[in-house]
Amino acid sequence: MPIETIAIMMPGDMGHSVGAALRAKGLRVVTCLDGRSERTRALAAKAGIEDLGDDAALVATADVLLSILVPAEAETLAQRIAAVVRAAGRDLIYVDCNAIAPATARRIGALIEAAGARFVDAGIIGPPPRPGATNTRFYASGAGAGELAALRDFGLDIRTVSERAGDASAVKMCYAALTKGTTAIMAELKIAAARLGVSEALDAELALSQAAMLERMQRTVPAMVPKAHRWVGEMEQIARTFADAGLTPSIFEGAATLYASIADTPLGQIPPEEWASGRRSLEQVISALASKP
Repeated sequence: MPIETIAIMMPGDMGHSVGAALRAKGLRVVTCLDGRSERTRALAAKAGIEDLGDDAALVATADVLLSILVPAEAETLAQRIAAVVRAAGRDLIYVDCNAIAPATARRIGALIEAAGARFVDAGIIGPPPRPGATNTRFYASGAGAGELAALRDFGLDIRTVSERAGDASAVKMCYAALTKGTTAIMAELKIAAARLGVSEALDAELALSQAAMLERMQRTVPAMVPKAHRWVGEMEQIARTFADAGLTPSIFEGAATLYASIADTPLGQIPPEEWASGRRSLEQVISALASKP
């Protein structure tokens, strides 16, 4: 079956960029914005994504549905769409692109397939895609992963992992454990140094023996702050993944707690657009975070 229409749920920071990239290659991109924020509506309009009004119209129209939202909402959306698919008797490809544990992905897959649709487990690595860019990768697994590979013709870098649902999510979880887990360690140790009054001495040593790491801190820690609220659920899913693998979840439960704490500061509640309009140094960010009781 040729792919002509893609549904994006939801067109937030990542979703609207994926939609814009697909539209640039000639696909129709649709969504349902019922109950979504004004910011999400504005992002959808910016990307030229059509609002069909309700889930029934979405399922009746789309060939492929990409679920791209915060991890905590992934199963709720799958339940909603599964109910509509079952009632309509409509076959589509449901792709869960969220940062979720493999066990969560398999649970969602069973729900979708029981409703009569096809399921693909996917994990996105890289920044929101831009038309013509090649630094965003979609790892895919499950019986329907081969069908999703057709989106390579429309600008997405689809990389098939296996035919087993959960494997793509496992790649994403292990990768994010490195990148976002490391960012949590960087932020926490810098906050600790500030509260202990040894920031200057620590930075001097880092510049001497860990220059590359210090440069990475200067880039990644300030960029993390407006995303901290989204990373809480991702760290919780990573913790679950590692526990299922027989490893301690405590490291990433701690990272989730740190990100929740950062999100709860005045700095962490600045909207992404406002954050992007003003450059903040690592020292400014840590000073503000360290001052929180």
